[in-house]
Amino acid sequence: MNETFGSGTYDVVVVGGGAAGLSAALVLGRARRRTLVVDAGEPRNAPSSHMQGYLSRDGMAPAEFLALGREEIARYGVELVRDRVTDVTRDGGGDFTVVLDAGPAVRARRLVVATGLKDGMPAVPGVAERFGRDVLHCPFCHGWEVRDEPFGVLASSAMSVHQALMVSQWSKDVIFFLHEVAEEELSDPDLRRLAAAGVEVVPGEVAELVVEDDRLTGVRLADGTTHARSVLFVGPRPAPQTSLLEALGAEMNETPFGTYPVIDPTGLTTVPGVWAAGNAIGFAEQVVHAASGGYRAAAAIVGDLLMTGLDAAVNG
Repeated sequence: MNETFGSGTYDVVVVGGGAAGLSAALVLGRARRRTLVVDAGEPRNAPSSHMQGYLSRDGMAPAEFLALGREEIARYGVELVRDRVTDVTRDGGGDFTVVLDAGPAVRARRLVVATGLKDGMPAVPGVAERFGRDVLHCPFCHGWEVRDEPFGVLASSAMSVHQALMVSQWSKDVIFFLHEVAEEELSDPDLRRLAAAGVEVVPGEVAELVVEDDRLTGVRLADGTTHARSVLFVGPRPAPQTSLLEALGAEMNETPFGTYPVIDPTGLTTVPGVWAAGNAIGFAEQVVHAASGGYRAAAAIVGDLLMTGLDAAVNG
């Protein structure tokens, strides 16, 4: 470990070593700001074998992407520690004390919170085990790879109609399993859209997935009926990892997909000196969005630290 780790005050501590955190760290390192990344090593997209839609990185394995990012930030003197931040406090001077689970507490002038979120899976046997393989949630991430296969969509609420309609752009063989959603919960416009898209609506609770030779082959209902499917789209229950922001008193916003911090266009929260990026600010932040958000936050911090220092020199 770096002998200077934990000593003095970092310009910035980045909490989270995913796309958002590493992107922020890269910009900060190149701006010659002393930066520490604290990474718990739990990226949201770990179950996926590839990521898509990132220009020049389309199809790359998420683990490879992060490994390259860690190599890049190291070139600019950014420190990275595999640990977990358990608490953050802000002192009267505006600096932060960042408490680590295993390592020493560190001091920082600014924070980037890029702690992401966790996807809670529907309690149907087989769903969690196959998530990221043939149980999917995002057609933009995986739709091309499974195009024209027989799709299923597992309803978790009436809002799941939107997912069923979206995936119909990648396959014309789509079954919408209502599961625990009553058919009367669907509006007439939704039912008409589903019919127009050629989506079959199947009521009844889903009991389990049918897996043969380590491949999804069907969806079995509680009444024993089995529908042959090779892909199942689900709507995860997002659990944003925003406890640090809440502990700091950041203003939060309730959404249908979880509670996220109120931020300005650069990712600045309502707590002075604290920026957020990646899935810590929203459910739909893909890797490319997260990297962009980290960049924006870092650029804003570089300017903020510069002006703060200059003002102190002028007024001192």
